[in-house]
Amino acid sequence: MHIKKYVPGIFFTLLLAYISMFFSGLIPYNLIGAGVFALLIGMLLNPVISKYTFFDAGLGFTSKKILRLAIVLMGLGLSFKQVMEVGKFSLFVMIFTLATAFGGGYLLGKLFHMNWKLSSLISAGTGICGGSAIAAIAPVIEAEESDIAYGISATFIFDVLMVILFPIAGRYFHMSDLGYGLWTGTAVNDTSSVVAAGYAFSDMAGKLSVIVKLTRTLSIIPIVLIFSYINERLLRKEARLAMGNEEVASTRANEGVNIRKIFPWFILMFLGMVIIKSLGFVPESVSHSLSNMSKLFMVMSLGAIGLRTNFKKLAKSGFTPMIHGFIISALVVVVSFLVQMMFGQI
Repeated sequence: MHIKKYVPGIFFTLLLAYISMFFSGLIPYNLIGAGVFALLIGMLLNPVISKYTFFDAGLGFTSKKILRLAIVLMGLGLSFKQVMEVGKFSLFVMIFTLATAFGGGYLLGKLFHMNWKLSSLISAGTGICGGSAIAAIAPVIEAEESDIAYGISATFIFDVLMVILFPIAGRYFHMSDLGYGLWTGTAVNDTSSVVAAGYAFSDMAGKLSVIVKLTRTLSIIPIVLIFSYINERLLRKEARLAMGNEEVASTRANEGVNIRKIFPWFILMFLGMVIIKSLGFVPESVSHSLSNMSKLFMVMSLGAIGLRTNFKKLAKSGFTPMIHGFIISALVVVVSFLVQMMFGQI
């Protein structure tokens, strides 16, 4: 492993993180969190930074590995009771949000005459976890690269708006940390955006929103298996129509399913840290220090994601997928809010 190639990108995100925390401190009531500043400043700097390839390795490492490390370390600041309490109710809310994302996505896809694969990718990104879900499902339905780009673009742009609007809405509705964490964790798409929106409200809301998001991420596995089955059935149907042979069977779709590869193992590590903390093996002073380190790592990772985001490429994705993604995302936001209001969590 050539460590030197990672240093420039990691160091730049560290510098961006401290700059973002400085700007965040200037905003009254912590209305705009450091993660939001890191994400937005990173996107503004992308046209310049992208010209220097020596940043690439470090930025990629920070946006993926360090974000996961931050989430794992976060477990040392939580008790097992909190995880079980929040995760239990989030599963109930997810039934409604996932049904909204995939049911609404299917209907809108038909209405807009969209490719079912593109429509499904947008629904998965909205209902589960943004780019991670899209990347996991794309191989098993044999999606085109353009569909993947459209899907990620459609969900990401909405997430950028939600990172800014969610904290404002949460304060307007006088939401509790628990209610806001549940709302953000079930309605915002990508993990990085959940982190940014959650911590922009409060530290506890940020922690709770990530717990909910991690619970929601687990739905990748059954969803991938379902779409693998759907794609296989469609391939067999196409083959029968093309060849007129009832015995033709296609198994290519199954080849894309690799549970070991798509399973988010860092979730188990996160839960392991929670158990260690709950059993009292970690002193409070150490837990506090690692919790602060976790926050820094999160801001760094959000900055790296911003630095790797090219607005021109997003603009080329087209208009219809954006409308599709925006409507589905908005429906999920509303449904999540209404379900929690009905059960007294707001």
